[in-house]
Amino acid sequence: MDGIVLGLFLLAAFMGGFASGLAGFAMGFVVSGIWLHVITPIQTTTLIVGYGLWTQGYGVWQLRHSLTWRNVAPFIIGGTIGVPIGTMLLTYVDPAHLRSGVGLLLVLYGIHGLAQPAFKPLQAGVAADGGIGFLNGLLCGLTGFPGFIGQQCNGHAQRSDEHSKRLAGGKRLDSQHGSREHR
Repeated sequence: MDGIVLGLFLLAAFMGGFASGLAGFAMGFVVSGIWLHVITPIQTTTLIVGYGLWTQGYGVWQLRHSLTWRNVAPFIIGGTIGVPIGTMLLTYVDPAHLRSGVGLLLVLYGIHGLAQPAFKPLQAGVAADGGIGFLNGLLCGLTGFPGFIGQQCNGHAQRSDEHSKRLAGGKRLDSQHGSREHR
């Protein structure tokens, strides 16, 4: 790594850590915008997952007693199936296509966050939760973005506030305002 690449890498890591510390999430989104241009997609995904385990693992550990594992199990099972498939696909996907896909995902996520569209809540059951877990796992295996799809779907599924709090690790994520409330 030459000096410029190392500088960009460290700048992205700092910005990602700052975003994660400020918002409690989004490290992967911030760093991938730069890292995908200076290191390989496999290295980017590995680093995002590794750093995510450290930064988010602490919060989950602190909230572990407030989770209802029966409600979380379909997401975990689906994700356990999706991650290896996404990781396998990572070795076959052209890095240029992956960079473009992640860029498009980030742009769409930003537009969605700014527009805050109102969707009619959908009835969600165990099969839907397992499917969301699978898609989360697939995306995480490809990009290192865990929970992205679940966070988006949680705001559109018709669940009780208590169920949403338990799925979100003891916090209620308000998709309309982006605020977080502690129980």
